[in-house]
Amino acid sequence: MAPVDIALVHYPVLNKNKDIIGSAITNLDIHDIARAGRTFGIRSFYIVTPYHDQQQMAEEIVGHWRSGYGASYNEDRKEALAIVRICDSLQTLYAQTAAEREKTNILVTSAQSVIGVKTWPYPMVREKIKQKECFLILFGTAWGLADEVFAGVDGMLPPIQGDGDYNHLAVRSAVSIVLDRLLSGCG
Repeated sequence: MAPVDIALVHYPVLNKNKDIIGSAITNLDIHDIARAGRTFGIRSFYIVTPYHDQQQMAEEIVGHWRSGYGASYNEDRKEALAIVRICDSLQTLYAQTAAEREKTNILVTSAQSVIGVKTWPYPMVREKIKQKECFLILFGTAWGLADEVFAGVDGMLPPIQGDGDYNHLAVRSAVSIVLDRLLSGCG
């Protein structure tokens, strides 16, 4: 497996008015991001939310496919969802990854560049992954990660740019693109 973990952050994120909120977990994100993660060989896919009802819902969805009826119905989905972990905060996530490995580079993603956050070009990160450096890549939900998240990271990946000025991908699409750019052919 690649020395890469990903996290889908549901808090703290922004709404369209730039207020800090917590966003809802979606079934589609869990399934599609887990499948992309498994396809590209990531170690773990963390879902970060402090809300107990959201954690419980995510555990029920994942449990259905790991050990419930879904596990026998669809073995491929069981394998993909085996990488999913539920986490209550970024602080808990950072502590957990620090306890598991010596050094982890924490990178964020965003639809726009962020002033004051060093950009790590995809080829550079890809080379570091090939050299077995560990990475945790954070993806935001809603209208993106809150500013406070950017303060505690090592850098950010360049925004994904299309041909025009519209740039509001579904997070599951962004995850797939980023993983392809970083891990395709690395295994």
